[in-house]
This record gives sequence, structure tokens and C-alpha cells, in this order.
Amino acid sequence: MTDLLSQTWFIALMSITLIGAILSAVHNAEVIAHKTGEPFGTLVLSISVTIIAVSLIISMILTGHEGAQFIARDAVFATVMIVVNGVIGLCIFVGGLTRHEMTFRNEGANSALAVLTALATFILVMPIVTVSTPGPDFTKSQLAFAGIASFALYIAFLCFQTVSHRDYYLPKTEDKKTDSNFHAQKPSNLKTTASAALLILSLITVVGLAEQLSPAIEAGVKAAGAPKTIVGIAIALLVLMPEGFAAVRAAKANRLQSSLNLALRSALASIGLTIPTAAAIAILFNLPLSLGISDLKYGADVLEFLYWSIHSSDW
Repeated sequence: MTDLLSQTWFIALMSITLIGAILSAVHNAEVIAHKTGEPFGTLVLSISVTIIAVSLIISMILTGHEGAQFIARDAVFATVMIVVNGVIGLCIFVGGLTRHEMTFRNEGANSALAVLTALATFILVMPIVTVSTPGPDFTKSQLAFAGIASFALYIAFLCFQTVSHRDYYLPKTEDKKTDSNFHAQKPSNLKTTASAALLILSLITVVGLAEQLSPAIEAGVKAAGAPKTIVGIAIALLVLMPEGFAAVRAAKANRLQSSLNLALRSALASIGLTIPTAAAIAILFNLPLSLGISDLKYGADVLEFLYWSIHSSDW
């Protein structure tokens, strides 16, 4: 197997299979989403792709390679930036080209961005200003608290989104009238069960192939002389591919609310689920884990951008 992983054709074949597995996961998750309805439908895909992110990050942390302690931070930082700058912008652009005008619920987007700001501050900025340890690091007790607090905040948001204020994340009435998926017949229980099984199989395939390809990614980065942070960005792009693809499709079908639910929830899950898991593994196996952004200016830029996103007149 090691010899095959050094062959370019085999790496290309695995990459194509990986993309196919990701597209399969998106399709089956959308079938389940149509059966369960919003906002529970987007939750299925969010949790599914978070499993991919966690498995990739943990596998690289456990290898103990140089720079492995920064993988979680780089992946989370890249995910937030790609979602807020790229995925949401692409959804609005594609949806605007096809529909010209689209609507969404301002309360849902603002609440998600507010929680994202709090999580980004706590995980990416706070380690820089703490004085218990030098550098952008938490102590073990601080890391445990950060993991628990991030998970609690994410669960609180899920309760807010799916129970207490569910209406904030549902499409507006005028959007439902033009949404063919809303009026289409829901899949049968048999089809939904089959899609759930295929979704699990697709995710297992994605996780397995991604872990096998991670050494090739690291080798490619090293050969190109690129910084180690590229590995985290590659993980973020890989993990966001299913949700990004689904979000753009939803926007094109005049379901901007679903697009925003998918995009923002993926950014929230990248912190609220990935960081607690990475923190637990780091504490359990006594591994180094650096979460803070080394340059305080970058941290300030992140917060400024998220603040602008919430208070912009466009929202």
C-alpha cells in the first residue's frame, strides 16, 4: 500500500474516488434533509462533514509530525474565512444571477454570526492574551474549559435554532411558493433509510481516503516549499466541499435561507465540535495543541470582519 501511495496515478484515482464519495454524501444528505425538513435537514449534512474534519485533524495530530499542533487552529481559521468570505458570497452571486432577488430571515443570520464571533474570539484570540503560558497556547485546564465551553455554546445554538426560535431559520412564505423542492413529494421511508445507510458508507469512504491522502498532501506541501498552514487550508477546503456544493445548489434553487443555514452552521461546527474533540485528544494523549493566532493583528482582523458582517446594512 505504501508503494502505491507513492504512485501519481494511484493518488489521482483516490482523489477522484474521494470527490465521488463527497458528492454521494451530499446527495444522500439532501434526501434525508428533504424528508426531515428545515432546519433539521441542514443539521444532518453539518454533522456529517464535521466527522470528516475531526477525523482528519485528529489523525494528523496523533502522527506528531512537525507543525501538527497547529493543524486544528489552521483548519478552523481557514473554515471561518472560507465560509464567511467565499461560500456565502458565491451563494448570493449564483442565486442572484438566476433569481435576481432572494430573501432570507435577518434574525437567523445575525444570531449565527453572533455565536460565530464569540467562538472565534474564545478559540483564536483568547490564547494570545492569556499569561499562564507563553505564546498562543492554553494550559491544560484552560484547554479543557475552552473545549467544554465551545461545545456548550454550540449545543445552545442548536437548541435555539431547532427548538425555541426555529422560525428564524425557515424559508419565508414567498420563497416556499417558488421552491420546487418544498412542493415535491417527500421520499419514502425506505428511500430515506437507504440514503442514511449510503450516507454513512460515503462518510466512511471519505474519512478513509482522506486519511490515506493526508501524507501525500503533506509531501506535496513540503515539496512545493509552501508553509505548513496550507495543510489546514486543504483540510478546510476538503471538508467544506460537500456543504459548499449543497449551499450553492440551494441558492440556485431560490433557497437562500437553506444556503445560509448550511454555510454558517459549518463554520460553527468547525469550532463547536472540532475543537472540543481535538482538545480532549490532546489532553488524553498529552499532545501539544496551539489554538491562538500567532499575530494579534490577524485576530483583530477576524473580529472586525465578523462584527462588520453582523452590523452591515446588507444584512
